[in-house]
Amino acid sequence: MLGTLLDRPRRVFGAIALICAAMLAFGILYLQNVVGLDPCPMCIVQRYCLILLGVFSALAALSRGRGGQRLWGLLGVGIGAFGAFTAARQSWLQWYPPEMATCGRDLFGMIESFPLQRAIPMIFKGSGDCSAVDWTFLGGTIANWSFVWFAIFVVVILAALLRRPRTGGGVHLA
Repeated sequence: MLGTLLDRPRRVFGAIALICAAMLAFGILYLQNVVGLDPCPMCIVQRYCLILLGVFSALAALSRGRGGQRLWGLLGVGIGAFGAFTAARQSWLQWYPPEMATCGRDLFGMIESFPLQRAIPMIFKGSGDCSAVDWTFLGGTIANWSFVWFAIFVVVILAALLRRPRTGGGVHLA
């Protein structure tokens, strides 16, 4: 079944775009607006990665040729890997919180107050906000689940891109 799905990369990319939209809706509409969780700087970076991954996947799904699918798919792999890195770093901070948990500036405050080359390391250094565990599902934090989904997206996109189109009998419609 997975092989059949991977033979239709446009559907794979469309499904990833829909899952990204559903995850964003869950995070923003439920976790932020109902539960009342405010995203930390690393959560915001992951949110932007999820938005870009969804957009790149949608553009790949709309691309008729393999060249466009490869371009958008590879951009999706890059942003998905960056999202996975950010989620892994946040998970590490949650497992091994800094000894001095301080509430740092928010993401926009860092970017407005410091040059980008100084703000980016500050984001990944983390703060007390980034190491806090406010919500779990099946024992995993939001950052843990974010990492799992980014990793799944990267593997599935690579599998779809590396799969050779079927040749031979019949018409192959993506």
